Amino acid sequence: MDVKIGKFFESIGDFFTGGDQIPWCDSDIVADCEREVAEAEKGSSDELKSECIMRLSWALVHSRRPEDIQRGIAMLEASLGGSSSSPLQMREKLYLLAVGYYRSGDFPRSRQLVDRCLEIAPDWRQALSLKKTIEEKITKDGVIGIGIAATAVGVLVGGIAAALARKN
Repeated sequence: MDVKIGKFFESIGDFFTGGDQIPWCDSDIVADCEREVAEAEKGSSDELKSECIMRLSWALVHSRRPEDIQRGIAMLEASLGGSSSSPLQMREKLYLLAVGYYRSGDFPRSRQLVDRCLEIAPDWRQALSLKKTIEEKITKDGVIGIGIAATAVGVLVGGIAAALARKN
């Protein structure tokens, strides 16, 4: 019985906090990735530099710090301009951009990017999972918005009814 009650309250908490399955990244990992990029820029191959930058981009968009997420988005958008990306690299960049926009609260842009990602790899489970998470978040936000609007209407009607009752 206690387990069922615990799961119930956990699901309520997930509803209001957005309990998604996307991992978070600590600032220590971001700092390590930044060091890797700095070292790779001192004469490593272009392929190694590119791998280090992708790891840093991953860490940034998975960070809890909004400024890191914005940096990751900027890095990924800049790297999309290059035409040398393979379909696999393009898929990865689009996915990470979708995560970044999801984390920053731009759900329509995130859904658009994950759809582009799924055009490249329609059966990619990670992208399908992110799309489901985005759609659930959009639906949840809509339900909360409707609840707030209904509450506001109720308060307004209650206020009018009280004013009318007072008049009589």
